[in-house]
Amino acid sequence: MTRKIFALGCSAAFLLMLARPAISAPGESRPAPATDDDATSKALVAIAGAGDMESHAYQDLEELSDDIGARVTGSPDAARAIAWGVVKMKAIGLENVHTEPWKISRGWTRISADAELVAPIHRKLMVDSLGWVGSTPAGGAQADVVAVNAYQLQDELKNNSGNWRGKILLIVQKGEAPKDRMTAFAQFGSFLIGAHKAGAIAVIGGQGGRKSTGMHLTHTGALGFDAYYDIPVVSMAAEDQEQLERYLDRGQFVRLKINVQNRATDGPVDSANVVGEIRGTQNPEQVIVVGGHLDSWDLASGTTDNGCGTAVTLGAAEAIVKSGFKPRRTIRFVLFTGEEEGLLGSLAYVKAHQSEMPNYVAALILDAGQGAVTGFQVGGHDELIPAVQKFAASLQAFGDLQVDDDVEFGTDTGPFTLAGLPAINLNQDTADYKYTHHSAVDTFDKVKADILDRNATVMAMAAFWIADRPERLATPWPQEKTAQMLVQKHQDGILKAFNLWPFGNLGAAPASE
Repeated sequence: MTRKIFALGCSAAFLLMLARPAISAPGESRPAPATDDDATSKALVAIAGAGDMESHAYQDLEELSDDIGARVTGSPDAARAIAWGVVKMKAIGLENVHTEPWKISRGWTRISADAELVAPIHRKLMVDSLGWVGSTPAGGAQADVVAVNAYQLQDELKNNSGNWRGKILLIVQKGEAPKDRMTAFAQFGSFLIGAHKAGAIAVIGGQGGRKSTGMHLTHTGALGFDAYYDIPVVSMAAEDQEQLERYLDRGQFVRLKINVQNRATDGPVDSANVVGEIRGTQNPEQVIVVGGHLDSWDLASGTTDNGCGTAVTLGAAEAIVKSGFKPRRTIRFVLFTGEEEGLLGSLAYVKAHQSEMPNYVAALILDAGQGAVTGFQVGGHDELIPAVQKFAASLQAFGDLQVDDDVEFGTDTGPFTLAGLPAINLNQDTADYKYTHHSAVDTFDKVKADILDRNATVMAMAAFWIADRPERLATPWPQEKTAQMLVQKHQDGILKAFNLWPFGNLGAAPASE
């Protein structure tokens, strides 16, 4: 009941905002309309109503979370989710529904992870394996623990790796943190290779060496872009890890028994993106991509990361279809896989559609969990801020939506940014997401139906607004302009570290004479 009252309020407020004429005092300027085109305005009103009053997003999310569950890329459950996505898109009424296959370099399956403190006292510790890492010997191993400073990994490798054979490495954070956390994350992979060569048994360090967030939680995750590391790496509950650190800080001897078992394939395994569209009426060759990622991690059901993005994408498609309106341009809805292993599905999509990219207009992605949308991030295309701000201001019934030109390479916006497109990330309230994502509490009960419907409605209206504008919102930038923007945004370092920089020397400052 509360959900429907909230939905009715949002729809009515938005309808009044768009449909009624603005009343202004003499000499007072009238507020800008949502769009300069009356037909688009009528469509947005209808989409707002369909999104808030007739959505199946929450039901879809429950099915995905409880009936399919975790969806690790390349796994049988991920294949079930792909088939589920096809069925859902067809039921909504999307056109040209199909899958687009691609391959991940190897499959990976979690089996078990256990650890116990042997000295100075004996007790069980809480650990879970990171993804795409190796195993300890069968039955595990006992070893002494040595600390490795995450902020000085290169010095640690150079000066201390000779003492790591047969040891368990505990990643600690001492001194001044690096300013660029993503570049530090990229260096962590080189450290893992070096630690394995040095004979270390295992690493306690979480994703990129970061300590777990939350009480009695671990967080799994990948450690590179389509990367596999032979050494087992675990996330340990912060309470347990801090106890080990206290022992070491006091100079006490620390010994653990650890047993990590994972399984990896010897070669590539299949995956696929799920694609469906609403074909444009006037310029169908011009495409707006709207999506989220279907894959997840496996400590829970992958609801907030990124079942929410999947359900919101399907909810946005449903709202537009039910409105009865069709846009001038094609809206292509894509459920990507392989995001968690390094944006692999979206990279594969952009590569497969490279020849069509000059006709693409934008990408619109949601991947920050269960929180309400708080604004639009236009991916470095600052020239779009005035237009997007004008649109965002018309959505006052959905909150004070902010617009910025930040760039996001932590999700599927990244490959579209590299293609020169405005890759628009839907910013969200992430206060709870930092606890749920990649953890054992990433479950359906963490999501509120009214917020999920609200986010689907905002995505639907933004997608339609972009697709139905009389003039196209944007055309892809040439490579040099994209490279310059990424250098200015200090994104070139991380892209080069992960071999994702496609621009050669473009964007570099000219050599001084």
